[in-house]
Amino acid sequence: MTFTSFAAWISAAITFGTIIMFGSIGEILTEKSGNLNLGVPGIMYLGGIGALAGAYLYESTAAAPVAAISALIAVVCALAASMLGGLIYCFLTVTLRANQNVTGLTLTIFGSGIANFFGGSLVKLSGGVGQISVAGASSVIRTQIPWLSSAFGNISTIFFSYGLLAYLALAIAFFTQYFLSRTRIGLNLRAVGENPATADAAGINVTRYKYWSTIIGAGIEGLGGLYYVMDYVKGTWDNGGSLEALGWLAVALVIFTSWKPKNATWGAYLFGFCFWSYLYIPSSISSVLAKWFGASSVTYMQNLYQMIPYLVTIIVLIAVSTKKKKENQNPESLGISYFREDR
Repeated sequence: MTFTSFAAWISAAITFGTIIMFGSIGEILTEKSGNLNLGVPGIMYLGGIGALAGAYLYESTAAAPVAAISALIAVVCALAASMLGGLIYCFLTVTLRANQNVTGLTLTIFGSGIANFFGGSLVKLSGGVGQISVAGASSVIRTQIPWLSSAFGNISTIFFSYGLLAYLALAIAFFTQYFLSRTRIGLNLRAVGENPATADAAGINVTRYKYWSTIIGAGIEGLGGLYYVMDYVKGTWDNGGSLEALGWLAVALVIFTSWKPKNATWGAYLFGFCFWSYLYIPSSISSVLAKWFGASSVTYMQNLYQMIPYLVTIIVLIAVSTKKKKENQNPESLGISYFREDR
């Protein structure tokens, strides 16, 4: 394998990993409050369709659409739609005390259904698959760092060939790590997730912390949907269910990282590296397979290579579950609704 191919592999892995990194960081922030939100895929869908719909309506109706304004509208709509999903989850689980697992799964079905309905409608309005025009918003969001994106050849490909949101994901990951471990509000949030009764007795407003952490976490997850629509698939809509699969990988990544946002950075890129391995397996291996087992064996092996990220996920989940250290475990009250009367 040449260094050019390896650089392309790394670039594809980082682009892929950025999507699930947003979802993972948002879910880590949510789970630190004790809320187990399995609606991550649905919330990412809401963020994606919100961004696409907002940008499409602006660019298709404005006489002279401005790309920067279109991108801003896409971001605002993605945040609004995804945070609304987080608000719905909190109202059902915190205020009405509904089962968190059922509510999260229902939110995934709801979000994907709503998104695919409106996504399909936008496809029809625009004249068919691939005809949605949000080129302005997509071009701004995919903007690379000037000069650095091409100044150093393959080195630039590895480090600087990404849109602005890829770097924002890294910034959010490290800021969230600092917030949870070094700030008073972050420590209060962790206390709510570990023992809400004790936190309540200490004067911490448990309901407020659960609401805000889940809503803000949902907004971060929605940025993953925005990145998928505007950068990964370049401003169109995909009804194939790929975004839902990425949402579940983001949930698995939360456990992989042991609920530490900083670990979501390299963990997400590792998932991306495994995901694209079938395209960058050395040609020498393919030649040997073709010689020994026939040309069709190469195709079969590529299908097996596509299983690698999911196999890695299973292995990691098993490995993490065997760890006994407290700091590597989930918040103690995760998934358990808090009843103040029981305190």
